[in-house]
Amino acid sequence: MTDSGPTHIRSRDNAWLKELRRLSQDGGAYRKQARVWLEGDHLCRAALQRGVRPQVAVFAESFWSEAPVHWSQGALKVVVLEDRLFADISALESPAQVGFVLDLASLSPEIALIGAKAPTVILDRVQDAGNVGSILRSASAFGFKQVLALKGTAALWSPKVLRAGMGAHFGLQLFEGLDVSDLDRLDVPLITTSSHLGGFLHQQSLPMPCAWALGHEGQGVGEAVAARSQFQVRIAQPGGEESLNVAAAAAVCLHASCVAVSGPI
Repeated sequence: MTDSGPTHIRSRDNAWLKELRRLSQDGGAYRKQARVWLEGDHLCRAALQRGVRPQVAVFAESFWSEAPVHWSQGALKVVVLEDRLFADISALESPAQVGFVLDLASLSPEIALIGAKAPTVILDRVQDAGNVGSILRSASAFGFKQVLALKGTAALWSPKVLRAGMGAHFGLQLFEGLDVSDLDRLDVPLITTSSHLGGFLHQQSLPMPCAWALGHEGQGVGEAVAARSQFQVRIAQPGGEESLNVAAAAAVCLHASCVAVSGPI
């Protein structure tokens, strides 16, 4: 926090506030602004617990006097908004009272830093923000260290994906906008899923570390990714459904890899 104290904003026409409104409501604005917006105490707390330092801590005026001191001490700048202005920028049904603006460069490692032998999740044009966020939660929960998002995948740092991820972003190395050729940096077996091809998951001896490739909600994994796979598996569905939602399939597969290494949980 600067020595001059917090900046109070009371005008809807404030230029900085207009940029923040775009950041909170436009899923791709973070790429243009090179900043990420977190809204709500859960996401902000998750970031702080992982050692993330916000550029700006933003508080609703009615909450400012009650806010935990450490939430503002770690920020380079503190902004206090009138409650009506905070509600105006909010993308939540029930507006939160705190948010952080983060530096995107500090969150997005260079492609050269892809871990060749790290347990990995590959997202091949997974387009639904809720699915992407849910997959990130499963990846973090089951010990996968990095996520490689190919072009066509939902924006990883968009507000909707962040909310669905529930803080998982800060426990992962996230790479996005990748070409299929970037997968050649990996030195672990690549596994793809199918609704009708390959052996049943529960009958396989799964390699670990590995890279699980999860594909587009309707089209599945693309041919270029499938051509790089060493294993193809399918999930048994005795109930007779045609296929599983990609986020549900991801949870099943990533848990299976986790159990294969650590034993039943």
